[in-house]
Amino acid sequence: MSSPLTHFDAQGQAHMVDVAAKPATHRIAIAEGRIRMQAATLALVESGTARKGDVLGVARIAGIQAAKKTSDLIPLCHPLAITRVAVEFATEPGDVPAVRCRATVETVGPTGVEMEALTAVQVALLTVYDMCKAADRGMVIDGVQVLEKHGGKSGSHINPPR
Repeated sequence: MSSPLTHFDAQGQAHMVDVAAKPATHRIAIAEGRIRMQAATLALVESGTARKGDVLGVARIAGIQAAKKTSDLIPLCHPLAITRVAVEFATEPGDVPAVRCRATVETVGPTGVEMEALTAVQVALLTVYDMCKAADRGMVIDGVQVLEKHGGKSGSHINPPR
């Protein structure tokens, strides 16, 4: 019986999955997550007056760069010719102030871009943390997940946001 974990061979050794025989299809992944923070920190982010500058602008570039570098960070990920990366933010004032990040990554290739979308979200949120830590060391990153995946043999999959 073969393992459902495709990154292990029959002997249980980690390996890079062979995607050579898989057809190139248009693939899309959307991931999101958030960083919770104090209301005063969110106000700094929204006003653009944080000490280090435009927090969300820098975090957007960091997320895009991270998607492009995913195979350098995750050992068994394939390097992909990414055709699009979009990183968007929404501020969430209220009882639990937060910044939500959503990344959409696309390619035409033999394997999906879920890891690239997740990496983009994580690094974008880590950048928000880095840029705001002088004001708020209690920030928490949570809820990082793949929302949607489209393309390939398994088709589309949609997870409800948590």
